[in-house]
Amino acid sequence: MSTTPHARNFIDGLWTDSDTISESTDPATGDVLGTFADGGAPEARAAIDAARRAFETGDWARDRDLRARALFEMSQRMAERRDELVALLSRENGKIPAEAALEIDLTISKIRYYGALALTESGRASEVKPGLYSMTLRQPVGVAGVIAPWNSPIILSVRSFAPALAAGATVALKLPGQTALTNSLLFEIIAAVKTLPKGVFNAFTESGSAGARLIVADPGVDVISYTGSTHVGRSIMASASTSLKGMSLELGGKTPMIVFDDADLDTAVPVLTKAITTFTGQFCMTGSRILVQRGVADELRSRLSAALEAVRVGPGTDPASEMGPLIDRANADRVDKEIADAAEYAKILVRGGRINDGPFAAGAFVRPSLIEVDDVDRPIVQQEIFGPVATFEVFDDETDAIARANATEFGLAASVWSRDVDRPLRVGRDLEAGTVWANTWAVIVDQMEEGGFKQSGVGRLNGERALEEFQEIKHIVHPAPRRA
Repeated sequence: MSTTPHARNFIDGLWTDSDTISESTDPATGDVLGTFADGGAPEARAAIDAARRAFETGDWARDRDLRARALFEMSQRMAERRDELVALLSRENGKIPAEAALEIDLTISKIRYYGALALTESGRASEVKPGLYSMTLRQPVGVAGVIAPWNSPIILSVRSFAPALAAGATVALKLPGQTALTNSLLFEIIAAVKTLPKGVFNAFTESGSAGARLIVADPGVDVISYTGSTHVGRSIMASASTSLKGMSLELGGKTPMIVFDDADLDTAVPVLTKAITTFTGQFCMTGSRILVQRGVADELRSRLSAALEAVRVGPGTDPASEMGPLIDRANADRVDKEIADAAEYAKILVRGGRINDGPFAAGAFVRPSLIEVDDVDRPIVQQEIFGPVATFEVFDDETDAIARANATEFGLAASVWSRDVDRPLRVGRDLEAGTVWANTWAVIVDQMEEGGFKQSGVGRLNGERALEEFQEIKHIVHPAPRRA
């Protein structure tokens, strides 16, 4: 007899339930997968208090060797349960297995990277004047509040809390209800890390926002790391301003994929297709704007339309599936409406949208869409859709391409396609984006920072800068004049 899984929260080294119990559902079928303790303000309060106690009374903030050992062990524990995580993430989040595996594999290496970075030091020291010594020390800021989204809950939470832990901060983490069972498995893996002191890592799942709002506003939290929409990011910044918290926000994106006349279309088309459909377009770096130079526009329009129409949509349980469902049916309906609204002012090249009949009707399935539009001020260009929907926009020259690419409030990423070796650098320099790829897309490495320009965020994650988001710099001055 099978038992329905029940996910709990992990706070101050203990497993806790909540007054509210909610259900997790399979986005491919709508079936209930299990139940979870649905947290809120009480869980956030307990997580903040536990993190504060651990920071102020334990050795975590001062012992970099301990931090490195704990992160190395955490990486190993996740590697041991890698297949479980992949399977559950695919089932609950809707990713096809290859995409779920990509998320987990990248996460394991990221934790290991920050374990190594915990052992590094980048302070400075100098005799600034005769007998006057000056040095800077980096020390942890205190309690880090981390809020991560459902679209890639494992890697996007780890991308924030791993550098926080490496820096010596303690953590209060809120994850969303849509991935509650996956969240709980992550908590279970971290709870098994024997070298991690009690209260250093605290986490709860919440389908609402009361707990998240408390983390943002509470004076016991010293820094916020949030990944999500620009709209919510603005609200977080406003709420946190009363206590002058440090802030790291990676927000929305509208990635322009800029294809010049001399691009290798045989290479570009498969990547553009993946840029639109990976994670079913639920990715802040989704290639949601295809900008193409006029000389190859007809060919690319035809080839990309055919490629998108050929994408096999289906559940992760089917090995032939190339794109899974959206996170839930409400989002599938929302995306379908965005496409229908765009038809009023743009040309629909590939309709895609909601699947309302056949075996997939009960799930949150949509097909990819491609929409040709001339006016960059149209909503389909300006707004993040968060689904497998891309615009098709024609430009004349480099100046036109850059102007179009920069025409939205977003500036997270961009991609430039050309056989001209200098063009990606030349064009990339003028693009208002935190990451620019040359003849590729979505290549992200642990060692190099990522983040957004304009309304795509503040601060940086990955690389050494991520550690600095959770540190303060202390200047120590020591007069030691030469003896007479």
